[in-house]
Amino acid sequence: MTNVLIRNTRIDDAEQLCSLSREIYPLSPPWSRDQLQSHLSVFPEGQFVAIDSDSGRICGMASSLIVFWDDYDSSASWKDFTAGGYFTNHDPSQGRTLYAAEVMVSPAMQGRGIGKKLYAARTDLIREKGLLRIRAGARLRGYSKYSSGMSPGEYVMRVVLGEIGDPTLSFQLRQGFQAIGVVSQYLRHDPESLGHAAIIEWLNPDVADSKDYERQKEFLSQLKRAFRSPSDSLTAQNSAQS
Repeated sequence: MTNVLIRNTRIDDAEQLCSLSREIYPLSPPWSRDQLQSHLSVFPEGQFVAIDSDSGRICGMASSLIVFWDDYDSSASWKDFTAGGYFTNHDPSQGRTLYAAEVMVSPAMQGRGIGKKLYAARTDLIREKGLLRIRAGARLRGYSKYSSGMSPGEYVMRVVLGEIGDPTLSFQLRQGFQAIGVVSQYLRHDPESLGHAAIIEWLNPDVADSKDYERQKEFLSQLKRAFRSPSDSLTAQNSAQS
C-alpha cells in the first residue's frame, strides 16, 4: 500500500485539484477554484485530500456535504444534490445524510488503497458527527459497454451479484455500501455511464436501527424486481427522515 496521508483540503490545494479533475474527467469541466472555496466555506471538515508522502503531491480527493434527503426528488441529479457543485445547500441543522459528492484518485495511483483511505475518512466523519448514513450516486462507468443489450437496472443487479465488474460500483460495494436504487440523467453528459447511476448507501452502525437495515433490504428487493422488469423504471424511494 502506498504511503499516503489523508488530511482536510486547503484552498492552496485548488490548483492541484483542478489538474486532477481534468485528468479524471477530460470531457467535463474541472472543479473550479470558486467551487472548492465554497466547499471550504460551508463544510471544511467534509473535504479531504490524499497526499503521496514520497512526492508531496495530491493523488486523490473526496468531497461531501450534509443534506436533508427528503428535500430531493428520487430522480435528482448530481447538480441538484450539490447546488451546481458549490455545496451551498449544505444543511447540518436538519440533514442526517452525508452526501458523497466526489471521490477521485489519480489513474497512476489507483489500486494502491488510496480510495479505501478516503472512504474511511468519510465513515470516521459521520460517526464523529452522529449522522445516520452516507449516500451517493455511483456513476455506472462500465455501463456503456453493455447498454445495447442490458438495462441499467439489470446492469446494477449483475454488478451486485458479482457477475459483472464495474470500476466504480464494485469498489463501493466492497467498502460496505449497498445499492438502493437506479437513476437516469444523474451525470447527463457522461459517456461512460450514459448518465446512469446507482444510488448507494452506507449506514452508520452507531446510529442506524433495525428499521433502517430492513429498509435497505427492501430497496434491494425493489432493485431485483426492476431487474426482472422490461421497463426498468425503478428509482430509489425513501420515506425515512433524513
